[in-house]
Amino acid sequence: MKRLFTLIIGCILAIPTLNAQSWSADNGNGTYTNPLFYDEFSDPDIIRVGNDFYMTGTTMHSVPGLPVLHSKDLVNWQVVSYALTRFNLGKEFDLTDGREAYGQGIWAPCIRYHKGTFYVFSNINKHGLQVFTATNAAGPWKQHNLGRNIYDLSVLFENNKPYIVFGVGEIKMIEMKPDLSGFIVNSEKVVIPEGNALGEGNHFYKINGKYYITNADAGRLQCARATNIYGPYETTVISAKETMGTALGWFTKDVWLDTPLPSDTDKLTIVKQNDRVFGSVPMHQGGIVDLPNGDWWGFSMMDFRSVGRTTFLSPVTWKNGWPFFGIEGNLGRSPRTWFKPKVSIPEKPHPPYQRSDDFKSGKLASAWQWNHNPVDSKWQLKAGSLQLNTMPAKDFLWARNTLTQRGIGPESYATVQLNAKNLKDGDVAGLGLMNIPFAWVGVLRDGNRYMLRMFDQYKQQTIDKPLNSPLVHFRAFGNFDDDIAQLSYSADGNDFENIGDSIRLPYQLKTFQGTRFALFAYNTKGQDGGYAAFSRFTVTEPMAGRTNNLPIGKTIMLTNRANNRMVWANPHGMLCPGQTYKPGKKIEACSFKVLDRGNGKVALQAVKGNCFVTVTGLGLAADVRLLPQESEASLFVWQDMLRGQCMLLSLKTNRFVGLDPNTGEVYSADWPGTLPGRKDGTVFMWQQVN
Repeated sequence: MKRLFTLIIGCILAIPTLNAQSWSADNGNGTYTNPLFYDEFSDPDIIRVGNDFYMTGTTMHSVPGLPVLHSKDLVNWQVVSYALTRFNLGKEFDLTDGREAYGQGIWAPCIRYHKGTFYVFSNINKHGLQVFTATNAAGPWKQHNLGRNIYDLSVLFENNKPYIVFGVGEIKMIEMKPDLSGFIVNSEKVVIPEGNALGEGNHFYKINGKYYITNADAGRLQCARATNIYGPYETTVISAKETMGTALGWFTKDVWLDTPLPSDTDKLTIVKQNDRVFGSVPMHQGGIVDLPNGDWWGFSMMDFRSVGRTTFLSPVTWKNGWPFFGIEGNLGRSPRTWFKPKVSIPEKPHPPYQRSDDFKSGKLASAWQWNHNPVDSKWQLKAGSLQLNTMPAKDFLWARNTLTQRGIGPESYATVQLNAKNLKDGDVAGLGLMNIPFAWVGVLRDGNRYMLRMFDQYKQQTIDKPLNSPLVHFRAFGNFDDDIAQLSYSADGNDFENIGDSIRLPYQLKTFQGTRFALFAYNTKGQDGGYAAFSRFTVTEPMAGRTNNLPIGKTIMLTNRANNRMVWANPHGMLCPGQTYKPGKKIEACSFKVLDRGNGKVALQAVKGNCFVTVTGLGLAADVRLLPQESEASLFVWQDMLRGQCMLLSLKTNRFVGLDPNTGEVYSADWPGTLPGRKDGTVFMWQQVN
């Protein structure tokens, strides 16, 4: 922790020079790199309407909920509306009467379009199936409450009749009335009995006269198909083992969906999970969508440590009537970096949301969501600030009108200015990291004094410092790959000082959400108080740019993460494991030029001998050779693994260059992908050679 803390201090001091760019999956060279969003977007569902694509996903207890995003190319997305404006079904969504809805609310929605109407179907947990309809994806949306609990559903309109598949393990089907007033009596049937390797998260399609249901179980994506809508269905696995090198992170123990919300005095336990175990990481819970040209693409979610569950895009290869995720020769596995879908008008790279907010436009930026329902009379946008009136709460997680945004990976900073002069006795307001456990930094009004306070629930640590002025700036930093954060403050908005030690960020199964940046204000003495005025909220993402991740035109050395040995251009004409890497050491026989061959393709030329890394034959060990003439077999797609890490995907074999670090063998281009931990022999560190 001490070393990470030192690194964080350096990052925070350097923040004035950081690029304000926001994460986009689009690399700007004809390729994209997963995830589509580096912030939480779980249980995605996608449809195509003409040349346009639309997506929605799970938002749990956050308001507004059910974001509807639009895209022209499946890579660049823009939120156009939220189908759910607020929950009107129970006090738990208001954080009143000692009731809360953390982890409840909207789960696993299904988006559809039929005869001029957009539909979003989703169960509000414990309150039943809701259907949201609109004639325009930008809204307005109308809500229909069908009452009955139907979880993990998907809908297919067949002969103008809406059929719903739902269930976990045992998959059922029920017919809905076309006017959305209820269900057809006696229409419910079991279409896939328990015991067919299916789990949850159904997606339902009719393709070329057959019916398909995708479904996730045990970290795999399954598919069922039948020639009759009611079956019988046969099943197979269409995606498995694909973690793209993502390992399990830190996890909060003994905190579950239906357990009581822990208070700020409860001692919580966080554990580091085994980074070699698949767990729930592999791509799961997803479906498929077609392009106007007939190509098919898959979408799915992956558990991504403390940032939450993220969305991934995969090419689909049809084989024997099954839609396998992946490319020919490597079915079931997906590239992290691949060529963008072939559409008529590709979009330029852009992020899905407006994150930074000066609070001057008269409406909140599109990334904001309230934690549970807001009390509309207790907040306002005024004079370039967000004013939050304080209401009584027993701690941070019970504070009403807390405004949140998803934390963005790989790293991000949220900075805000707070004017606390209008707080009253017992009021506290500031910037938090919403999670379980949580942490925050803010201003406490104690009588006539203003006090700086930091609280870390995990460490049960409170730090107080006197303030000379109620005007203060706060910053929260999150490294969501290493599950660590830092809080800091500043009097002038330029020179920030860390407060407290680094903060551990886990994932947990109470809220089912990743870490969120949160603006909050509440009263600690059981009464309504004054108000906090927030302004100049800025999100900065230092690793969002891609320019430095692909070393085009540079000379580099590659070091295998599995054995720390450099890649050697053996004079016998093969790629071999070379010497152990030592920082600052330059070896000509281990140096390669990265040559741009357009549209995301690269070739590697050995500096010594000027030969090209080329895959011959079937990509077996001796078939990764060094040849004097470049050919189509010399082309690779550089897989950006971030932080100076990469993989090499051969376009001859559609597999990755790698070796077994335990055998002393030479390199081959026949590896399906990497494993969690990235130490199986397929992931490299690259260093530029000056």
